Amino acid sequence: MGKCSRQELMFVGLWKKTWRERALEDQEYVPHRRDFTRSLSITTPDQMIEKAKGETAYLPCKFTLSPEDQGPLDIEWLLSPADNQKVDQVIILYSGDKIYDDYYQDLKGRVHFTSNDLKSGDASINVTNLQLSDIGTYQCKVKKAPGVGNKKIQLTVLVKPSGTRCYVDGSEEIGSDFKLKCEPKEGSLPLQYQWQKLSNSQKLPASLLAEMTSPVISVKNATTEYSGTYSCTVTNRVGSDQCLLRLDVVPPSNRAGTIAGAVVGILLALVLIGFIVFCCRKKRREEKYEKEVHHDIREDVPPPKSRTSTARSYIGSNHSSLGSMSPSNMEGYSKTQYNQVPSEDFERTPQSPTLPPAKVAAPNLSRMGAVPVMIPAQSKDGSIV
Repeated sequence: MGKCSRQELMFVGLWKKTWRERALEDQEYVPHRRDFTRSLSITTPDQMIEKAKGETAYLPCKFTLSPEDQGPLDIEWLLSPADNQKVDQVIILYSGDKIYDDYYQDLKGRVHFTSNDLKSGDASINVTNLQLSDIGTYQCKVKKAPGVGNKKIQLTVLVKPSGTRCYVDGSEEIGSDFKLKCEPKEGSLPLQYQWQKLSNSQKLPASLLAEMTSPVISVKNATTEYSGTYSCTVTNRVGSDQCLLRLDVVPPSNRAGTIAGAVVGILLALVLIGFIVFCCRKKRREEKYEKEVHHDIREDVPPPKSRTSTARSYIGSNHSSLGSMSPSNMEGYSKTQYNQVPSEDFERTPQSPTLPPAKVAAPNLSRMGAVPVMIPAQSKDGSIV
């Protein structure tokens, strides 16, 4: 072998020194690495979970311990709400062999450890009756000194489609334009729609087939081939809902006759109502008039005079005037006066029988002291002749 130059010897020495330093560093590093692998670790990976509202979410958190982990076991679950303005909240805690689950009011009574023996390495929890407010990042922290570990789980709460309604918007007549609509009452986006014709499976136009994945199907110039039963299924990542629709495309109706019939019906109804009102008002007026006539007694009108007394006074006045009559006029006057008495009043008044006046001669009247008197003649109506 030839002699090595001085530079070559220096290079070999430097290389040996570097190797020794590396070996020493490896000896110091390997025990540290072994301690690290043997310390507490959480085996559950970070993940994202999607669940429907009202369901139960299982949040896994499993861990392993090493012989060096001799401290007390503490398990803590934290929630970072989706609203960044809120701070992290402790939702459940295990410490000193006791469980504390009343830290967060919104989840009180809805969060529980799944294992009865947490020291076995299972710190998983269940969140029941999920609400939209439960959305956020959940963090599992496990500590057993000197080992410490933590994992995060992203929970998303979605609303399944429900209350889906199918209906026709427009007139279902031949030649008309209308729309078939499918509307869920609630459901988290994104939503997918799928229409299907269940009956009368005739070939539909290409324009209609292109809209079978849309919430609205537009029908132009409708024909009878569109008639049938349709179903619409609404789906998102956590569930689905369905509704049915019966479509009957019929010939156009006689709208003019329908409108005329409606107008005539309304007019007849108005006439009938007017007649009923008129009859009621007339009946009320008649009842009111009868009531007023029956109870209308006027106290300021004196009672009517007796016709009997009138007839008697009239006859008395005639008898008193007989003494002053002359024999020549007595017979004529008596007939005239009796004819003037109202027959109705005289007949109604009972009278004692009256004897006809005896005829007395004029000489006898003179001897009796009678004075002759001129009595003017009267007509039947009582006027002087």
